[in-house]
Amino acid sequence: MKIDIIKKYIIITIMAFIYAAAVSLFIDPNNMAPGGVTGIAIIISRFLPVETGTLIFMLNIPILLFSIWKFGLRFTFSTVYAITLISVFTNILAPLGAATNDILLAALAGGVLYAISIGLIFKVGATTGGMDIIVKWLRVKLPYLKTGVLFFVTDAIIITMSGIAFKNVDAALYAGITVAVNSVALDIVLYGKDEAKLIYIISDHAEDIVARLLKELDIGATYIEGRGAFSGKEKQVLMCAVKKQMSPRLEEIVKEEDTEAFMIISSATEVFGEGYKSYFNERI
Repeated sequence: MKIDIIKKYIIITIMAFIYAAAVSLFIDPNNMAPGGVTGIAIIISRFLPVETGTLIFMLNIPILLFSIWKFGLRFTFSTVYAITLISVFTNILAPLGAATNDILLAALAGGVLYAISIGLIFKVGATTGGMDIIVKWLRVKLPYLKTGVLFFVTDAIIITMSGIAFKNVDAALYAGITVAVNSVALDIVLYGKDEAKLIYIISDHAEDIVARLLKELDIGATYIEGRGAFSGKEKQVLMCAVKKQMSPRLEEIVKEEDTEAFMIISSATEVFGEGYKSYFNERI
């Protein structure tokens, strides 16, 4: 148990450093404010003689108090640790200046580093504070609103504010690129590439096909009872979701077992469940 806790905080420490590097070496020195509390801190730092890292910590204080009230101290403690380190590392790295003055490269690198750090902090049961906590609470209160929509709205407002504050539309647009890259990369870090095919198979050899799917591909299927409209004959329909790269092999198995099988193959944009995304983590 102690080893797991030590491992958790080692990961948080390393990821907090990477998060700070994204801010101090790529995003902040190139006048990008890619949403969230960090984006607000970057904007405020242009008007007040306070370091960005310090502002990140200060802005998170009321949010952390709110988190303790709503979610308890146990959930919040590791988040406090993460935010504290992010703030300290951000201030330490800031004097190094921009790692690159190419704003596009900075937007891409910053977005990827952001995603890796946030994703792995999430995975060990902590958050980076800020909008993560606000969105979590809003999702509890307004479950019909999607997490992605809530983040998009808040990020869009902050990015727009940055364009006005910096009087630089280009910087705001590049901040939007950072947000987009972060969103895509974060999904990959958290859930892996879950591109999948949804396949329906109508065959007189359904059980033989399922046996091979279980044995050779280690995937299951669901039996659906059907009846042919023309023949009136009872049919077993197989429905299964399979990762995109495994789809060709599945098709071969079906053809080998039943050359007369009828297949419908479509793309599944999101799949929740074992081997794919966690419904509860994704929604909250």
